[in-house]
Amino acid sequence: MTTKPLRIGLIGTGFMGRAHSNAYRRVDQFFDSDHRIELRAVCARTEDAVREFAGRWGFDSHETDWRRLVERDDIDAVDICTPNDSHLEIAVAAAANGKMVLCEKPLARTAAEGAQMVAAVEQAGVPNMVWYNYRRTPAVTLARQLIDEERLGRIYHYRAQFLQDWTIAEDLPQGGAGLWRLDAAAAGSGVTGDLLAHCIDTALWLNGSIQEVSAMTETFVKQRHHNLTGKVEPVGIDDACAFLARFQNGSLGTFESTRYARGHKALYTFEINGEHASIAWDLHDLHRLQYFDHRDDSRTRGWRSIHVTDSDMPYMDKWWVPGLQIGYEHTFVHQVADFLQGLDRGETVAPTFRDAQETQQVCEAVLESAKDRSWHAVAQDR
Repeated sequence: MTTKPLRIGLIGTGFMGRAHSNAYRRVDQFFDSDHRIELRAVCARTEDAVREFAGRWGFDSHETDWRRLVERDDIDAVDICTPNDSHLEIAVAAAANGKMVLCEKPLARTAAEGAQMVAAVEQAGVPNMVWYNYRRTPAVTLARQLIDEERLGRIYHYRAQFLQDWTIAEDLPQGGAGLWRLDAAAAGSGVTGDLLAHCIDTALWLNGSIQEVSAMTETFVKQRHHNLTGKVEPVGIDDACAFLARFQNGSLGTFESTRYARGHKALYTFEINGEHASIAWDLHDLHRLQYFDHRDDSRTRGWRSIHVTDSDMPYMDKWWVPGLQIGYEHTFVHQVADFLQGLDRGETVAPTFRDAQETQQVCEAVLESAKDRSWHAVAQDR
């Protein structure tokens, strides 16, 4: 089979830079495509660090200025793994240079920035995608299939939570490498754009658009030392957020996220209750989908745990034998595989920038609602 190279230029060498690089290196070993990944260049600010990263992950070259990377003729796709405040500038420049653009979530700091990014890639006509990787968890994809098959019937409730505890310390600073998520100027928001964005994207994919929200947020530590300025400065991000939602299909939603839930490192769960059946998923047990069907015989009716490992389940025919599970890192491999298949077929692969902009608009409505303590409609410009 003749394959066409897809030459990747990666910007950012943090946690997500490693997750994406791992996916690029593994996808061709397990998934078939007309395209073959080539790791052409990686970019970060520090020469020694980016050189070491390039060698470790097999990139042909490195840059310390992202502008040089997006202008290179030997790059087909630019992958943005930088803090949120640089997504807009890099994406617009990459699209203007005719590059495909992949971007870490959230799309941007604000809906206004997101709109500019959507316009840039659509005007340039370049393939684009945002890394909401939990869609590619086999159990979550199976949930989508069950919903599409109408096994749940009419949906009544959607509830989700994403709980962490890593910022419970008043002396934890904000800003700079590793802690930019606590700096509003870099992140845009706190748990809303970081954690709830995942919950919202999954909800939109499984249950459709959200019409309106009513939210509350809290910043528990009001001031922190800033690593970049050396001063104690106000904290502008939300440490916790909870909101109610009405979906366009008439169902009700509840969403909660915090970094102040002691004992939880990454508790992401959702449950959907329908007319006939319910489904539930937990990131801590990500290879299982919980399923309850009221139509079962009453003597044996109850919640069942579906072990999502058989070869007729989403993605699993590409991996091991039934009964052997996969993990978090495989969701990124699946996302790259789907992107490549989209290129093979000339089809867009969700979530595109426009899809991710809908999540951005929900986040914005949530934050505005928390400010004035009233219901806010979600902008609908799709």
